[in-house]
Amino acid sequence: MTAIIDYDAGNIKSVEKALLFLGEDVVVTDNPETILSADHVVLPGVGAFGDAMGKLEEYGLVSVIREAAGRDIPLLGICLGLQLLFDSSEESPGVEGLGILKGRILRLPRENKDMKIPHMGWNSLHFDHPGRLFKGLDEGCYVYFVHSYYLQADDDAIVTASARYGACIHASVEKGNVFAC
Repeated sequence: MTAIIDYDAGNIKSVEKALLFLGEDVVVTDNPETILSADHVVLPGVGAFGDAMGKLEEYGLVSVIREAAGRDIPLLGICLGLQLLFDSSEESPGVEGLGILKGRILRLPRENKDMKIPHMGWNSLHFDHPGRLFKGLDEGCYVYFVHSYYLQADDDAIVTASARYGACIHASVEKGNVFAC
């Protein structure tokens, strides 16, 4: 069973529908026991870093997510879920992330007046290191981004895919049982 963590963040329904389409047994939950007994855990989300961390704390899920990562349960962070796995974000100064992975979320720099932020569009991926998440995809394949902030991981060895938009965006990371994109 795959547990999708419900903490009132956006895109949970779209992740649920995608997993159901793939034939997965899915439950959307904020129940710690259900999350910790799952075969896989997904931390999705759309929204603001500080608000999301506040909701995870309010629902008592911070320690649960850290425990799931420590138990070697495959954990996938998507969008804001990726950001939350790291230490901090420029979007919410003073708010600590989950700290499961080391790095910071930074605001996209505006290189010129024609550069639009938020960045909404297709970018090609460069596969920095072999990873399991995008196995079988071709170098230079295109994926869609909608974001104003990007990941700068402390350890380049965990970065499996990157893209360029005003900065080198760490688009996908893997470390042990923890995946994020």
